[in-house]
Amino acid sequence: KATVSVLYWTQGEMAARRVFLAGQGMVKVTRKDPHATIANMGKEAVLAAVADSGIEKERLEGVYTSNMMAGMLCKQQHVGVLVASEVGLKGVDVTTIESCCGAGGSALRAGYLALKSGLLDTLVVVGVERMTHVPIQQATESLATASHWGNEGGKGETFVSLNGFLKHMYLEKYNLSPTDLSIYPILAHKNAVTAEHAVLKKEITLDDYLNSRKVWGEVKVMDASPMCDGAAAVVLTSDDGMLRGDRKKVEILGSGSASDVLTVQHRADPLQLEAVGASTQQCLDQAKLTRDDVDFFELHDAYSIMACLSLEASGFQSPGSPSLPLPIATFGGLKARGHPVGATGVYQAAESYLQLQNLAGSNQVTKNSASPRIGMSQNIGGAGSSVFTHLYGVV
Repeated sequence: KATVSVLYWTQGEMAARRVFLAGQGMVKVTRKDPHATIANMGKEAVLAAVADSGIEKERLEGVYTSNMMAGMLCKQQHVGVLVASEVGLKGVDVTTIESCCGAGGSALRAGYLALKSGLLDTLVVVGVERMTHVPIQQATESLATASHWGNEGGKGETFVSLNGFLKHMYLEKYNLSPTDLSIYPILAHKNAVTAEHAVLKKEITLDDYLNSRKVWGEVKVMDASPMCDGAAAVVLTSDDGMLRGDRKKVEILGSGSASDVLTVQHRADPLQLEAVGASTQQCLDQAKLTRDDVDFFELHDAYSIMACLSLEASGFQSPGSPSLPLPIATFGGLKARGHPVGATGVYQAAESYLQLQNLAGSNQVTKNSASPRIGMSQNIGGAGSSVFTHLYGVV
């Protein structure tokens, strides 16, 4: 008769376990680079993160991988095992997570929970995406599979049109002009100029924004993040003895996840991103922090309207009042660093780690002339359908 061993942890035991960011690695975001394959980028990001952490590769017990479209665009599924094989790891816990544009944040949360539960002690989270080697129409249709295909994508809707609907609704409801949302892409491009891994290293002016062509309805070229390729990785550990002695301890203080109705127009109020608000509040409650404690916010600015609605739903600004209430998109965000969709949430975590370690160089943010101590990242799947929010702190 077979026997099964089952491990049980009390809430108190799980709460006592801590999860730290130990190192990061980011591949430069590119477009149409023939060498930027899923295998090459994934390997480069993982090895860079391992080297940055100072932890031996052999100590990794898991490879948690995020990707959205490798099966559709690269004829490559089983991405987690592919990357693990490329870096020379076998016999480890490997999983691939798809939550469309929120895949990176979802994989980060899965890795966090694996360590928090005690199942593993040290692992790497890696996000990778390749999109620009295929015709743009093919990539656009593949991205649309993250919408409700029966109600939206299959009827010709894309994420450009869905965000165009939201932007039109927002401007009309609050009697605003397109100029009011220009602050988000202008800031993103300014920050990207000095970000080594960013793809769009060019500042834009208000005139550049206003004169950019419309791609659908009210959505301008300068409102939308570019299609691009990239990979990023972070090493997580629950053993603070494995952290580098010459760096600060950066802990994941909270991890929140929430969902909303997939079809945008079926929501009670499409302008209220309820999953954003719920996942943010989960994080703050776990960390026992308030919004005033947050020093910077790596938000999901795939479109200007999404940046604005995210700030509102997260509680950082009032509805109908576009503003810059705290540092955001500190390395250019999705708009100018780039948005290799399955990797974006991991880029956000890696960038947050650099900020909290005071290693962000020309992109370093400060609060009252001091280095930041609390950062937040938020990765969104679809048009607010699934949301993964994380809080990081220097402890």
